[in-house]
Amino acid sequence: MADNNVAIPGYSTRFVTVIDHPMVQHKLTILRNKETGPKQFRELIKELAIFEGYEATRHFQLEPIQVETPICETVAYTLRGRKVAIVPILRAGLGMVEGILELIPAARVGHLGLYRDPETHLPVEYYCKLPEDIGAREVLIVDPMLATGGSASAAIEALKQRGVASDQIRLLVIIAAPEGIQTVVNTDPNVNIYTCAIDERLDERAYIVPGLGDAGDRIFGTK
Repeated sequence: MADNNVAIPGYSTRFVTVIDHPMVQHKLTILRNKETGPKQFRELIKELAIFEGYEATRHFQLEPIQVETPICETVAYTLRGRKVAIVPILRAGLGMVEGILELIPAARVGHLGLYRDPETHLPVEYYCKLPEDIGAREVLIVDPMLATGGSASAAIEALKQRGVASDQIRLLVIIAAPEGIQTVVNTDPNVNIYTCAIDERLDERAYIVPGLGDAGDRIFGTK
């Protein structure tokens, strides 16, 4: 189940898809717990990515085909030639890739690396490797946390510069802060956002509150 038209207070032209399925919220609770170790954390990120992938591909079109079951011939349905690329924002976004690939095994995977400039505090691209036909693909940007929205917005702009139309881009995150949503909306209101939760705010360190801490550190067991 997804609440597909959730109005975010203060946004007059933007809707965000919040995945409110009971299993999603249960798994998210375990994910938030500081006692959850890296192995279980990685498994939960993967599982939540699958749930989000279902919703982010709900608009895919089908076409009828004739198949023969063990009983008889029948008309069934298959995807209508949709090409997909998954683009994780390094490094935490890597944790979501396997889940999406289980759902869409034929998807290509690009990689986008960004870091925050210590003086300007703006995201700087340090690595980008994308499928050659990225402009012809539906692109799923994946990153567990949408905090300030700086990295997500930079990723959106990087894809658009390489020929991807904004209506081909979907941003999949596990937890979002209102500030991050607003930044993405300001960058491009045509990009669809999918999240399992919209939390309260950012703290003075730009961590999401209540959040789940540093997703990258918890995925990879680093500090």
